[in-house]
Amino acid sequence: MVAVTERQLRELPIVAPLLGAQPGRHTLKGAETNLYAEPAEQSFELTIAGRRVQVRVAPVEYRWSYGDGTALSTAVPGGPVPPAQLGERTETSHVYRSTGDVTASLTTVFAGRFSVDGGPLQPIAGTAAVTSVPRDLSVWRSEVRLYADDCNINPNGQGC
Repeated sequence: MVAVTERQLRELPIVAPLLGAQPGRHTLKGAETNLYAEPAEQSFELTIAGRRVQVRVAPVEYRWSYGDGTALSTAVPGGPVPPAQLGERTETSHVYRSTGDVTASLTTVFAGRFSVDGGPLQPIAGTAAVTSVPRDLSVWRSEVRLYADDCNINPNGQGC
C-alpha cells in the first residue's frame, strides 16, 4: 500500500504565504495594525514505489508573532482592508503599546491529502509548518493638537 508520511509532507517545497501589513512599513502606537497572510492551496506530483501520487496541501493554522513579545494563533489568514477601514480591528490585527522597530513573523501550518493513481483523496497524518519572510515595522507615536489660529490669517500662528 502506498501512503505519504508526515516526513514526506514536511519535505515538500511548500511555499510560505506572503505576510502583509497595513498601513504599511510604518504604523502607529495604540492603533490597530492589520497583519494578514496571502495563502494558497498547493499541489505536488510524486512518484512513490512506481506509482503516481498527487499531494494537495492547504493552510489550517496561522501562528502570528507580532515582534513585541505577543503572539496569536488563528484559523483564518486575515486579509487586506479598504483604506477607509485602516485602523479598525480585524481577526489578525494587533495594537502596539510602545514605539520602536519590531519584526513581525508568521508560521503557517499546512495539512495534506494525497491520491494514488487518481484514486480518492486520503488524509496525511501530521502537518507541515512553513515560516514566511518576516516583516519589519516601525511603530511611531502620533499627537493630536487643536489650534485656534487660522493659518490663512496668521501664517505664524502655532500649528501653521
